[in-house]
Amino acid sequence: MPPAKPDFRSYVKWFWILVLSFPALLLLGLLLARIGVFGALPSTEEIANPEGFLATQIIDANGEHIGTFFEENRVHAEYESLPPHLIEALIATEDVRFYDHSGIDFRSLGRAVAAVGTQGGGSTITQQLAKQLFHDPARSKLGRVTQKLKEWIIALQLESNYTKEEIIALYFNQFDFLYQAVGIHSASRVYFGKLPSQLTVPEAALLVGMVKNPSVYNPVRNPENARNRRNTVLAQMRKNGYLSKEQEASFAAEPIALHFIPQTHDRGLAPYVREHIRSFMHKWVSEHTKPDGSSYNLYTDGLKIYTTLDVRMQRYAEEAVNEHMANLQRVFFKQIKGRSYGPFYFQGEATEQYKTIMDRGMKQTSRYKNMREAGASEGEIQRAFRQKIPMKVFSWNGDKDTVMSPLDSIRYMKSFYQAGLLAVDPQTGFVKAWVGGIDFRYFKYDHVDQGQRQVGSTFKPFIYAAAMEQKKYSPCMKVPNLPVCIEAGQFGLQEDWCPQNSDDEYGGVYTLKQALAKSLNTITTYLMKQIGPQAVIQLARALGMTSEIPEAPSIALGTVDLTVKEMVGAYTAFGNAGIYTAPLVITRIEDKNGVVLDEFTPETREALSPEVAYAVVSLLSGVTEYGTGARLRSSGGSYPENVVTGFPYAFNHPIAGKTGTTQNNSDGWFMGMVPNLVTGVWTGCDDRAAHFGSTLYGQGATTALPGWALFIRKCYADPGIGIRFDAFDRPQGVDLLSMDCSDDAVKEDEGVLSEFD
Repeated sequence: MPPAKPDFRSYVKWFWILVLSFPALLLLGLLLARIGVFGALPSTEEIANPEGFLATQIIDANGEHIGTFFEENRVHAEYESLPPHLIEALIATEDVRFYDHSGIDFRSLGRAVAAVGTQGGGSTITQQLAKQLFHDPARSKLGRVTQKLKEWIIALQLESNYTKEEIIALYFNQFDFLYQAVGIHSASRVYFGKLPSQLTVPEAALLVGMVKNPSVYNPVRNPENARNRRNTVLAQMRKNGYLSKEQEASFAAEPIALHFIPQTHDRGLAPYVREHIRSFMHKWVSEHTKPDGSSYNLYTDGLKIYTTLDVRMQRYAEEAVNEHMANLQRVFFKQIKGRSYGPFYFQGEATEQYKTIMDRGMKQTSRYKNMREAGASEGEIQRAFRQKIPMKVFSWNGDKDTVMSPLDSIRYMKSFYQAGLLAVDPQTGFVKAWVGGIDFRYFKYDHVDQGQRQVGSTFKPFIYAAAMEQKKYSPCMKVPNLPVCIEAGQFGLQEDWCPQNSDDEYGGVYTLKQALAKSLNTITTYLMKQIGPQAVIQLARALGMTSEIPEAPSIALGTVDLTVKEMVGAYTAFGNAGIYTAPLVITRIEDKNGVVLDEFTPETREALSPEVAYAVVSLLSGVTEYGTGARLRSSGGSYPENVVTGFPYAFNHPIAGKTGTTQNNSDGWFMGMVPNLVTGVWTGCDDRAAHFGSTLYGQGATTALPGWALFIRKCYADPGIGIRFDAFDRPQGVDLLSMDCSDDAVKEDEGVLSEFD
């Protein structure tokens, strides 16, 4: 029999069955996914308002980002803040037909199927967003198929709820770039230290390149992979008309230039003030609720905390502290090298005092507490603390891997000089810069707000101010430099108090301006004898000091313990016509939508007459002209072992200030003023027994003043900050001649001099 002829109609039938079955199965699968057969889908409301933890932002006075509080470091970026080349890089690489489809690109999908997946999976940006928002990775092939169907349904719903621009913004805000960089805003800051709007084309291409696999193409972990992937993105941008060949070649030749700043609560700009704000906010959220009665979450609700800080000044302050303290530490280590008791100096029997310090330091460590909780005996703990082990410790050259005993590490860490710096606008009370220590990771204690230390001679201006306020003394009143005693029984004294000058030199007659400039104890004691400690304490309270101040004449020489914040706040009255203005950090708090939740204004009060406040400024100007702060004006000279960083300074602008040094050099201070900024700097070791062995090195003019000088020099060099170069504001009605203490302008006050006759 002849062979049967092929039935072409049968082939055609099966061809159409196969062709039509794929879309039919696809439609069936989509229908089953839509009705929830493969698992629940998010509601339309959930799609329109996708859940995501938003970090709380800390923002400076100029709108610059300072830091975040987060569980997931995500800060929302608006579409308008994304540079065009970032969007172009994403579209060129991930979805060239993004503007032509409604969530599913069937042309790309068909091409992917025809190529059996070798040319990509055909996922659109919208599908990728759906995957980011609502799905954990599938654990099987079948699971991946059903997940894909759900992604398509969600993609279609996203396209119906959002504009194309909103989808792009959502995509960039959702993607996890690793290293606590969730979203493009955080990624830009973590990898390049800038806002998304400031990204260059190569930087944008690198971040978009990470979308394929943020680990494999991570510029920190795999820089070569990241560079190759970046160049692939640049090639795609050129292929799709966003770049010319010349631009692509130029950008591809650029090296990867990271400014990598991992986002943790211990790192980044202004860590001490951020910790202060965190403490404040924990109290704030406990006292405030949302309109629906639920509690705010500092780490997930995307609050915005607006502050008075200036990012530029904060950076200059941290740089100044680091530069000076690293140099000061070098000199200090050289001074204490080979000493039996290292940085510690004692009066009397030293062995027991040293043991007390080390035992106290040991018992404050988590290692000691953990061993005690585990049941270890005191002897076992002591032996463990003397055994050498590998550890990482702080050094000014970076974290130091070393081997030492825990006990030796305590002594080593106690050998570091610490610092606190606070800069405040005296007219507004706005805090512009805050440095609470030398490294927040190792030294959590905040020496601006928490550390109460003896203030030394920086307290003397309050004695002068109280005396001029009560007794109407002039800055040019002359007083002999002779020993003065306050007798037993006066002001509650049990015995005579007869303080000496630090140089033990006497003789001559000094104006009050000269006396404060030279920080003469005799004349300060004389003033205290005229007004008594109660008047000084009353003034101190009016100037915002809340720490305990003993009612004793010795406070005249600065025996009281105060914080840097209290001291700077008090000095604001001198630069603000006698009006005390409490330092303020936070101005307002907003929710994630920009609704103002709370606003803050500084506490103010009149503490001094404008005339007396200006007179004190005149006195403090003398300190920098010919007194203990005169090195600020110097254009030459030498100081021991170049401990004075950045010298000579040769400042010729109006500057008022006061140095302070405690008797055993445990604390060094400098309070510096220009017409629109009051800055206080404290230096010293955490343990008061650790310090320089001589005043030559340990005085405030050496340990604290250089930090202020470096800071203000950086501020002067940046015109955008607006540090004033002109004279201090003179209150209306103040006679300038009364502040002129030259010999031909001054007449002696015989009534005062009679005290010494």
